[in-house]
Amino acid sequence: MATKRYLTPEQLLGFENYKYSAQDTSPLSNYVMHPFWNTVVKICPRWIAPNVLTFVGFLFTVANFVLLTVYDYSYYASSEEPPGDKYPPIPSWVWLACAFNHFMAHTLDGIDGKQARRTGTSGPLGELFDHGLDSWTTFFIPACIWSVFGRVDYSITPLRFYFVLWNVITCFYVSHWEKYLTKILFLPWGYDLSQIIIFVIYLVTGLFGQHIWKFELVSGLSSGVMFEVMMYAGSLGTSLPMSFWNIYKSYRDKSGKMLGFWEAMRPFFTPLVFFAMGTAWVYQSGSDIINKDPRLYLFMIGTIFANVNCRLIVSQMSNTQCELMNWLMFPLALCLVIVVVFPSLEMATLLFMSGVATVAHIHYGVYVVRQMCEHFHIMCFSIKDRAD
Repeated sequence: MATKRYLTPEQLLGFENYKYSAQDTSPLSNYVMHPFWNTVVKICPRWIAPNVLTFVGFLFTVANFVLLTVYDYSYYASSEEPPGDKYPPIPSWVWLACAFNHFMAHTLDGIDGKQARRTGTSGPLGELFDHGLDSWTTFFIPACIWSVFGRVDYSITPLRFYFVLWNVITCFYVSHWEKYLTKILFLPWGYDLSQIIIFVIYLVTGLFGQHIWKFELVSGLSSGVMFEVMMYAGSLGTSLPMSFWNIYKSYRDKSGKMLGFWEAMRPFFTPLVFFAMGTAWVYQSGSDIINKDPRLYLFMIGTIFANVNCRLIVSQMSNTQCELMNWLMFPLALCLVIVVVFPSLEMATLLFMSGVATVAHIHYGVYVVRQMCEHFHIMCFSIKDRAD
């Protein structure tokens, strides 16, 4: 396995011919964020490789997840009603650290591409590295922000958050499926706005405490439910309709790949199987796993998704056919059988599948990057010194 080569010669050739194409029409992005990032990137020394900025930004997000895992593993720390009242509240400094980490992650994600252009090191590796890490970040960010509201009073249950997470990762997947068909990455308007809102939520929580979110606008519409509604509204109201519209236009104008229906829908086979098995596990769980250990179960879902999404990105960027089935579906299916037949082994099975998914995904990422570096004769985390 140490010599595993994930990218085929056809995919490597596709990367050679790849040209970046994106559209960002967001007023917030164009008039606020980009001017800010254009100023910040000038502070960054030219000898720092763009991928270093990307990776460090990702680590800031992971740091938030680790912090909140330590202080709020079961998502009870922000709840004041039983059994949440038995858990110590999350310290204010943790929320302030989360605000700082989130700001840094968003900023570094915003300047890595600009650093690549100012140092003349733009290329397919940087985009693949960036979007590949974003695939995993798509789990970490919502999994962290849920700790603000908790899982008991004024919030939503782990089962409802499970579907919120699927909503988020589906939107991310659809945006790359959109590019798979149209050859253009349409950057969603809501992304930068959501990152600013999350930063403010962390900051407010750190300054005033998580109890500030314990309110209802009207009966049944609490702060946690508002968070849930906003997540669905952002996808069903703007993100998904815009993606479908852009895909429609590409077929109407004959500007995309013009794939047939079944070939165009091929990337959704694995996600549909994945969703079916993941949800079946939740509902067939003898120990009610989504309530017993939501953090680990959701981490497993997010990690497997990241791998599925990365493989779509590889196919999209290399202009090759998307794989029909991700191999992680097979051990997941085995785990589902074990959970149903031997319910006493459920926790051990979840630990096993989470470990397999994590090791497999990291191995895939590391060796894909190595192959790209070898093929293009470049280094991932270093560039030649350049004069200002």
